[in-house]
Amino acid sequence: MSTNYVQKVKKGINKVIYDKLYINCSTFRKMHYEEVPDGYDYAYNSNHSYHQQHPQSDDCRGSPCSDAVMIKVDVPVPVRDEQRYPKEICKTLLALFIMTCNFILATVSLSIVHDRVPDRDSYGPLPDVVLDNIMPVEWALDVSEILIMVVVNSCVLLITFHKHRFIVMRRVFLIMSILYFMRSITMYVTVLPVSSVTYYCSPRANVTPTPQVIVKRAFQLISGFGLSINGKHTYCGDYIYSGHTVTLVMGYLIIAEYSPKRFWIIHWIAWCVSSTGVTMVLLAHGHYTIDVLIAYYVTTRLFWTYHTLANNSLLLKQNGHNYIGREWWFFIFRYFERNVRGPVPLQYNFPFPIPWTKKAPKLASRES
Repeated sequence: MSTNYVQKVKKGINKVIYDKLYINCSTFRKMHYEEVPDGYDYAYNSNHSYHQQHPQSDDCRGSPCSDAVMIKVDVPVPVRDEQRYPKEICKTLLALFIMTCNFILATVSLSIVHDRVPDRDSYGPLPDVVLDNIMPVEWALDVSEILIMVVVNSCVLLITFHKHRFIVMRRVFLIMSILYFMRSITMYVTVLPVSSVTYYCSPRANVTPTPQVIVKRAFQLISGFGLSINGKHTYCGDYIYSGHTVTLVMGYLIIAEYSPKRFWIIHWIAWCVSSTGVTMVLLAHGHYTIDVLIAYYVTTRLFWTYHTLANNSLLLKQNGHNYIGREWWFFIFRYFERNVRGPVPLQYNFPFPIPWTKKAPKLASRES
């Protein structure tokens, strides 16, 4: 009577643990290692299909000898968040740089457009179904910009405490970069008359503005963050499409996407704040209705398209059946998102270590 002790451990990404096998048999001619079939009866039964295909040897008849059985247990290896959701701080800084360049480009475009705005004495506001039926309210634009600051600061706070803050920041920077770039083009190619009869516009230059004048105007706009409430935005012509609407809608989308779904009250508050801000822009005659509609459409479609691509890794491939891959910004998206696989989980932590807390010592395990 001999006893063979078999134990095999396979180390790697997928661990396979083999159970201990004890084989008791006086003599045997051949040993087979087979996986246990479904419905296997551990009590020997010659009528079972498994034993009909694998009959016992004659030497084991009437003895405690049994088929050698290999039991395989798959133990999945946990995937680390750091590998699936890398920070890639350099890419985030690059996205910030791209957004800054496009913001400057938008201010330069407005600096040039200001001198192309039709004269108010000759051209009045265009017919608008909304603006024609409401009287302009001067303080409404200040209210809209105060709400913009509230929404922006709320987004900054949310992103700061998000665990994958660098990925979220990178996405926000890239989306805003595309929006600024397209806005700098649309406001330049078609210049509309001033929509408000009460809004102050700086005097236009009698000649073509020099590069020094354009840089001075752009610096003034940047110093006021593009808001009229700071007294720096005194240039007109930035109508198609509304930058106020872009910021308000973008703020709501960020809060709704990257905050827990159970915080639906906060989502509704953000929606109400953004809607009120857009309404105040129209009430102040700061933009035409078409500006607001185009801004809403472009912002929401770009945000949803970008996140659809980011949340489905199969769409990272540019082939004949992926028509979204024909977007002109797709190659930029693929570079910044190729290492992020799937949706970003809604996890939060402090962006800096807390000095009065200490991590518990890590206990050694058998696997380490």
